[in-house]
Amino acid sequence: MPTILTHVPVSGGTPNRTALEALTRARQIATENGWTCAASVVAPEASGVAESLGAYGAETVYAVSDAAFEQPLNAPVVDALEQVIREAEPEIVVFPSTEGVKDVIGALAQRLGAPALPDVSAFSATASGVSATRPVMAAKFRADVEAEAPEGAPVLVSVRAGSYTAEEASGAGAPEVIDIALATDASSLKQTLREVVSAAGGGVDLSDATVVVAAGRGVRDEAGRDLVQQLADVTGAAIGASRAVVEMGLFPPEAQIGQTGKVVAPDLYFAVGISGAIQHVAGMTGSRTIVAINKDADAPIFDVATYGIVGDLHAVLPPLIEALRDAKA
Repeated sequence: MPTILTHVPVSGGTPNRTALEALTRARQIATENGWTCAASVVAPEASGVAESLGAYGAETVYAVSDAAFEQPLNAPVVDALEQVIREAEPEIVVFPSTEGVKDVIGALAQRLGAPALPDVSAFSATASGVSATRPVMAAKFRADVEAEAPEGAPVLVSVRAGSYTAEEASGAGAPEVIDIALATDASSLKQTLREVVSAAGGGVDLSDATVVVAAGRGVRDEAGRDLVQQLADVTGAAIGASRAVVEMGLFPPEAQIGQTGKVVAPDLYFAVGISGAIQHVAGMTGSRTIVAINKDADAPIFDVATYGIVGDLHAVLPPLIEALRDAKA
């Protein structure tokens, strides 16, 4: 029976949220086509998350457990995924479109002789491969693309955050867990890890956040940044930023969202003092609810916002933060 395989990165023992969205879509395709839905995990204790992936419809979990994955180096991950794919022989391999996946999917495609469709917003199985939709030109347009699987190789697809909703499968049972030993030579590694840069402020990771508070040029100074921090604290949000305030030095580069930064798709996105330049919007339009706060009523951000508040953030945020604190009390 043909197989569709989803790679699920794990952080702190928890499956990546975008990967669960992709796994949900993979399960739908498996159901539609009478295929088997499988998942792969490469982590220090990979089998520990197998049961949770079964809840999302994975019938088989390929688990590669090794201490090499304690550090985010690509080489052992590529080796492990190559082993899993050769073992599972899937028709399609689905990845979440994370920063780490962007680094490994090309190498995997080269090793396997497989076509790759990166950063798609929708995809389906066809008789000979995969059809998909990709946002292009800073997400201003969408392109329909197709890839045909060559003999003996799958099609690799990475899926943007927020493209699908992660939903547990009804009646799902415990998956079969297949443990695979990592076959790699640690002495062959050509990379040296000097530093791991954590989420801005050491708080919630942008890529997995369900709430994001993002700051734009309107934040202006440290007083504005403090209000953004307070709003993030009271909502349990990750902090993002437009390129303008990153270049001003108000927020670190790893907080940048947009065409040249991260792509996020939280349940709730606060755009504080952000004008809505297309380069920024390209990285956050997958957000389910967008609340824009800007004193310019004609700012383009209101074109994509679910709710808009016209006003200076220094006047709007303090009572909003206070009301949220009271609601939580």
